Amino acid sequence: MRGLVGDLARSPFLRFLASGGIAAGVNILARILFSQVMAYEIAVVVAYLAGMLTAYVLMRLFVFEASGRGAGSELWRFAIVNAVALVQVWLVSVGLARWLFPAVGYTFHADTVAHVIGVLSPVLTSYWLHSGFTFGTGRG
Repeated sequence: MRGLVGDLARSPFLRFLASGGIAAGVNILARILFSQVMAYEIAVVVAYLAGMLTAYVLMRLFVFEASGRGAGSELWRFAIVNAVALVQVWLVSVGLARWLFPAVGYTFHADTVAHVIGVLSPVLTSYWLHSGFTFGTGRG
């Protein structure tokens, strides 16, 4: 366990994965709650916003070095990257839950499984964009 903690401390990508995992948990739990009062397709979007704000705070505190820009600029850039990722998450989540899973007869917690897969789908592109665009230094 000590090796894992040391690896997390040294590796921005592992800190990104850990922070993203926490934010993904917030996203998924929020979607389950929101699905009680709104359509799945809308709950995916609203829950994504809760996860996105959680991710921003964790990544700003624990993952990336200071960019030299203010929090407002970083949050705006974070939102742009996450708007792109949201399209991917929504397409994967809704596509699996409403099209692929019914087509193959998959029913075991289909909405939740589809949402988890959707939330995980933009991990690499999000890390690359956040490290260079959102929190990167020297990018005006």
